[in-house]
Amino acid sequence: MEENNEHLLQLAELILPEEIFEFFDITRIESNENQVDMYLDEKHEKPEGYELVKLTSKGFHLPICIQDFPLREKALYLHVRRRRWFSESTGKIVERDWESVAKGTRLTKGFATFLKGLFGQLPD
Repeated sequence: MEENNEHLLQLAELILPEEIFEFFDITRIESNENQVDMYLDEKHEKPEGYELVKLTSKGFHLPICIQDFPLREKALYLHVRRRRWFSESTGKIVERDWESVAKGTRLTKGFATFLKGLFGQLPD
């Protein structure tokens, strides 16, 4: 997000899970009458535990789409692109372990917990 939109970033920080802003930058937001699509790219920072390892950024994995709490009766989808790193010492691809998605779903943990409390289970 552009620096001159600091107030919009502050608003987004109140709405989205806080770990989003630790690891991701908002690159674009699109909205229509039914949904809001927010596009996030992982920051260009080495994953934890690899600070002393020579890593080279090799772009991004394919984006994943995660559903979060609705906004003003509109579905909210987070389109997340995780960064891929190449380890010079091992020759392997390395990535950050990001655990904000509820296991077995495409929902944020907070939204999944809310739905499970509401329905007693996660809806299909």
